[in-house]
Amino acid sequence: MKNKAEYYSQQYNARAMIPDHPYIFTRWLKDSAQARRTHAALFDLPYGEASGERLDFFPTYRGDAPLLVFIHGGWWRSLDKSDFSFIAPAYTRAGINVALTNYTLAPEASIAEIVLQQLRALAWLYRNAEKYDFDPKRIVVAGHSAGAHLAAMMMAAMWPVFGDDLPADLVKGGVLLSGVYDLEPVRHADFVNVDLKLGEDDIAPLSPYRMPQSHAARFITAFGGHESEEFGRQTALIANAWKQNHVVDVALPEANHLTICDAFATPGHALQQETIKLIEATA
Repeated sequence: MKNKAEYYSQQYNARAMIPDHPYIFTRWLKDSAQARRTHAALFDLPYGEASGERLDFFPTYRGDAPLLVFIHGGWWRSLDKSDFSFIAPAYTRAGINVALTNYTLAPEASIAEIVLQQLRALAWLYRNAEKYDFDPKRIVVAGHSAGAHLAAMMMAAMWPVFGDDLPADLVKGGVLLSGVYDLEPVRHADFVNVDLKLGEDDIAPLSPYRMPQSHAARFITAFGGHESEEFGRQTALIANAWKQNHVVDVALPEANHLTICDAFATPGHALQQETIKLIEATA
């Protein structure tokens, strides 16, 4: 029997389980550069004071359309919104605006600080809906891996406490991809907690599955068939904790922890179609 630290480090080190991960990241970079060259977009819009508090906005072809906000993963300590521009075209072509948010990476920022930055990003978007011509009553948040944790935290946020001009139901829906919703195992995964510095007292305030949703926002989940048992367990945790609003878990038997993002970005894929269905249902 492996000790706890060894077990969780093995279970959560997704890149170690994907030998061709450098190729996947390179492909994402190329596809994202292509998306930025060929699609209208506004880059590095500041939603706060820190250098990491920036977002990219990809408008769709029609006015007053819904907004999909995508939060990237990377264990809160790596990657960038620009790595995920390739996601936008599948949704802008379907009549949905897309915003991709950045945040200050760990260890420069703690997870608690990163959560606050994402609260600021969504509040900024809501307050600037008229300027960027999207419907503030139809904001759906999506995230991958650590980004799915942050997306879930947005679904648990008490928005009127954060700003008295913000509605309780600011987030109308969620798409949670291969996320981590209980941080207890993460603090035992040495390969990442060296940067995150999670302690026992951090777990409850930062684990969305231990919180109620702040309002009845419907959401979908997904994780890849080639992911570790822990990512499956984490997905089941949030689906069960918030089961009254869980729409579907999309089966992705061929996907790993990274290629799930390709499925999300592929027009006509079941995951992309379920996401569009969820967004359209917010009308």
